[in-house]
Amino acid sequence: MVKAYSQEYVYKHPWDRVTSASWRKFADPENKRVLSHILEVDTLSRKLDPTGKLYTTRAITVHAPGPWFVSKIVGQDICHCVESTVVDVQSRSMQLTTRNISLQKFIEVEEKIRYDPHPDNPTGWTICQQETRIRIKPLSALASMAEKVEQKCAEKFVQNSAKGREVMERICKYLEAESSGLAL
Repeated sequence: MVKAYSQEYVYKHPWDRVTSASWRKFADPENKRVLSHILEVDTLSRKLDPTGKLYTTRAITVHAPGPWFVSKIVGQDICHCVESTVVDVQSRSMQLTTRNISLQKFIEVEEKIRYDPHPDNPTGWTICQQETRIRIKPLSALASMAEKVEQKCAEKFVQNSAKGREVMERICKYLEAESSGLAL
């Protein structure tokens, strides 16, 4: 079985500010308190192609999602992920895809996030579309409780997404004040 969900969120900030906030989300020590499930983020590669698209790959280490008993069954409480990002400044699009690379014999998680100018206010607002798919492997130790684990993981992802939006909003306000020459 696969648990999938999607969310949309409108940032009342321009695309360039929101995408700048996305890059800063994990770097600011103040955000570590809110995003406590993120343990480490490392940039593995960054490449600018001749058309101006930026390709970035980051390694992200997180507390394993889901209920507490999952870490007892799988024998670890951290999960390693790879995030691939493509930023196309010409079309004003930023796409992030994150997949787990550890715990794959038990669970597969894929999260896709896309930031684009909002069609109703392309110069002032940004729409964020997020899709997440969670799948427990059928022959894993978690298979008998797959539906429950997938649901608990999805709930945790929704909670963490809200925390991420909170951090993004705070950074956007900081960047707005910074560009206006104001101190927060």
